[in-house]
Amino acid sequence: MIPVPSNTRVWLAAGVTDMRRGFNTLAAQAEQFLAEDPYSGHLFVFRGRRGDLLKIIWWDSQGACLFSKRLENGRFVWPAAKDGKISLSASQLSMLLEGIDWRMPQKTWRPLSA
Repeated sequence: MIPVPSNTRVWLAAGVTDMRRGFNTLAAQAEQFLAEDPYSGHLFVFRGRRGDLLKIIWWDSQGACLFSKRLENGRFVWPAAKDGKISLSASQLSMLLEGIDWRMPQKTWRPLSA
């Protein structure tokens, strides 16, 4: 798992991204289309057309990191929007990376009444 610091935001780039791109081109896309600073320390998540490959870029204040994950079976759950960005929590990112539907997580417990 990616060591996500507590103050880090996770941005999902809605739509489809060319997965031949590297850190520099994805950083330019984050800057131009998502209107975010790719060197801010936030994580930017991109998905390919087939839906089975993700790339994540992250600047960890020492250098550029490029993570990729390909699912052997199934597809990553992605929003239907054609463009824009969606903010995720670290736990939603974990579910996304496992291939779980992160959009409607269900709580397994109910708080006790006082």
